[in-house]
Amino acid sequence: MRLLVDISRVQFTVSKAAEEKRDLDGRHKADRKTGELLYTVQLVALDDSGAEVITVTVGGAPPKVTPGQTVHLAELEAIPWATDKRSGVAWRAKAINPAMPKAA
Repeated sequence: MRLLVDISRVQFTVSKAAEEKRDLDGRHKADRKTGELLYTVQLVALDDSGAEVITVTVGGAPPKVTPGQTVHLAELEAIPWATDKRSGVAWRAKAINPAMPKAA
């Protein structure tokens, strides 16, 4: 089951440019199903309740985004995880694209 998040009232701003997602041995990770190379982008997610910094993984070509840029996400998925006594949520999106400037 995929847990897609309603982000219709969330604004995302890039806080750190795209980086290759690496495994523990330093190799560039790839998606297990598609073989696409994976990249991470650190974002500030802002809504009515405040802001949170999240790191989102995306497959394919590295997103062409820069720090300070507002972006749109396609199909943001929350992926709960637990290892030993640690747990959290990983974030994955189908795409991260620059937001279009508003028309004057």
